[in-house]
Amino acid sequence: MEKYAEIRAKELLSELTLEEKIYQICSQMVYPIREDFAEKRNYKVGNCRNIGHFIHESKGCAVSPYGITEAINNEIRLATQSNSKAIPPLEHGEALHGAQWGMATCFPQPIGMASSFDTDLVERIADVIGKECAVAGVRQALTPVVNVVRDCRWGRTVETFGEDVLLGGDMGAAICKGLQKNGVIATPKHYADNYSYGGRDSNVSDTSERTMREVFLEPFRRCIKDGGAMSLMAAYNSWDGVPCTCNKYLLTDILRDEWGFDGFVVSDYSGVENIKEAHRLYDTSAKALAESLKAGLDISLPRSSYDDFITALNEGFIDEADIDRAVLRVLTAKFSIGLFNKPYGNPEKAQELVRCDEHKKLALEAARKTIVLLKNDNTLPLSIENIKQLAVFGLGATVIPVGDNYSGPYKVKWTAEDAKTPLQYLSEYLDGNTRVIFADDSEIENVAPLCDAAVYFTSLIEGEGMDRSDIRLPGVTNARQRDENTVIVGKNEFSLKTDQEESIRRMCTSNKNSAVVLLNGSPVDMSSWIDFCPAVIEAWYPGEQGAQAVTEILFGEISPSGKLPVTFPRSVGQLPLFYSMKPSGRGYGYVENDGSPLYPFGFGLSYTTFRIDNFTYNIVNAGLRIGFSAENTGKYAGTEIVQIYFSGHNCDVVMPLKELKAYKCIELHSGAKAHFEITVPRDSFCYYDRRMNYGLHNGDFTVSAGTSSADILSSFEVKVREGKISLK
Repeated sequence: MEKYAEIRAKELLSELTLEEKIYQICSQMVYPIREDFAEKRNYKVGNCRNIGHFIHESKGCAVSPYGITEAINNEIRLATQSNSKAIPPLEHGEALHGAQWGMATCFPQPIGMASSFDTDLVERIADVIGKECAVAGVRQALTPVVNVVRDCRWGRTVETFGEDVLLGGDMGAAICKGLQKNGVIATPKHYADNYSYGGRDSNVSDTSERTMREVFLEPFRRCIKDGGAMSLMAAYNSWDGVPCTCNKYLLTDILRDEWGFDGFVVSDYSGVENIKEAHRLYDTSAKALAESLKAGLDISLPRSSYDDFITALNEGFIDEADIDRAVLRVLTAKFSIGLFNKPYGNPEKAQELVRCDEHKKLALEAARKTIVLLKNDNTLPLSIENIKQLAVFGLGATVIPVGDNYSGPYKVKWTAEDAKTPLQYLSEYLDGNTRVIFADDSEIENVAPLCDAAVYFTSLIEGEGMDRSDIRLPGVTNARQRDENTVIVGKNEFSLKTDQEESIRRMCTSNKNSAVVLLNGSPVDMSSWIDFCPAVIEAWYPGEQGAQAVTEILFGEISPSGKLPVTFPRSVGQLPLFYSMKPSGRGYGYVENDGSPLYPFGFGLSYTTFRIDNFTYNIVNAGLRIGFSAENTGKYAGTEIVQIYFSGHNCDVVMPLKELKAYKCIELHSGAKAHFEITVPRDSFCYYDRRMNYGLHNGDFTVSAGTSSADILSSFEVKVREGKISLK
């Protein structure tokens, strides 16, 4: 952070009373928003959950950007007037794939963003999200989620960038940069290892320090070092016997002393309370708060008690220096983002900016680049000239495909008059040429045979509090989100009266020209129907413009280019399954299968074809430079993503079978040919040795270039000896 900001913060800190200091690191969330809001709100508290997330419920309808900004401004004005130094409050909120104070621009869920392998795109998305937060007065975003997913049963897989360390770090850093260029503080979460056996959210972690550093910590480090993140959120779970919220080794020794982080740390909601209630580590809330503060936490969200601070001081659990340390970090951040100079949002500009044409255009570009074509037996693209009747099935066709995970405000689904469901967009797109027939699954045998093609849109509910033990498409079921923190994401309930797997089999049997569009946030088990189905599109939750993007891909307006950021298993029994596992002492399979996935990490088909060859490899000062030629030999303009993997052997420790070290998106028109280069940084050859020293240790590396972790085009050998990298 800027030295000027720290100097100003120190000056201001010296002028504050003890009471004013404590309130600067207190937080408050008022819910529900009713007429008595002003009575419940303690305007002295310096960190507040912005009310824009909740006011829609009390109004009974979606509130305009103008109205939301005015309400937040009033909250900021009263809070600023409540202290002698006119310190503005820090209004925070969610911004996972769009500013979540209302009906802001809604982009693809993060798992979809990762499928683009396009960090420039993701930074531009975050820039828009940052603009739509800042213009409404929201200056801290509790995002990105950079937990690495090694078990897709975790309900929050949809929030993440998948299973890869490099990709997750790249995407997380891009989000941080995009938000913070607008004066919105990014808050990577959940630090550090936020799920456990079976994908259970926030369960105890017994991950080794080696794995923690090699895998789970690295994306957070990248968000700080490369993304400049000013804040960070501690996780609910415990690691090595200590809750992350009060874990000094994580919050001070690693985060601050090793990485040089100079921002502030917040708890996950009620994380400090859970040290006492869930983890049963301390018997009073004041003690839990004190131990967290001393460990390196600065703010307990969403509510913290002034009285607990006073009790902790009086009992000798903390002293005023502990208070000062946390306050200084918060004030420094406020000065760094210009909050004192520009504390308020702009209602007129908010009404003009939010979901403007430029922002919606970017949402469409994102949706197009995040969709993955998994299977295609010459069924896609569909021909608009040859299809006079199109059968559409599945509940997913009737909803705007944003997903119910951190989309829109509390208890009010994200919506917009110009946002379409897949069924609506298909009908408009094919109007005058093709009749679109939407039918209930019970009518498949009556409708599908009469049509020239059939498409099934799946339905699945995922997110916080929705961990799954079964990763098949749900059949006749009722599912309900667990109660924890539903005040943030809303209580989601899912009722389905059809067996989707059976419906897909019936559709594909009734019409050989069929395709399935998956609308989901994590891998699904397709074993019971994939052999019947000629074509499968993984659309994820593609956001507010997703219906158009899916239609364009179905009918060949564009060629799909997304790649899987997570491995798709054949069945739940293979989990946990990820591509960068370390070698087995015996084997990888089961009695029923050989252990290979259904679809590997990095996989994705296209409507066009590429010839990629003439690889060259050179050692340069920056690391390793890989050159290659690429030619689009098909009929469509398209994008291919060339991926570079390392496989280490003869190293000081066992290395993963493969690790992604670099990638490049190449775009070529039909018939075009070009030369490309990828530079793999020198640090990519570094690893932790047996003594947990990180550096350029001896080893041999097979460097592979391919179009997925399983589709390799070229390989060569590199050796590292005494700190020098050379070709073998």
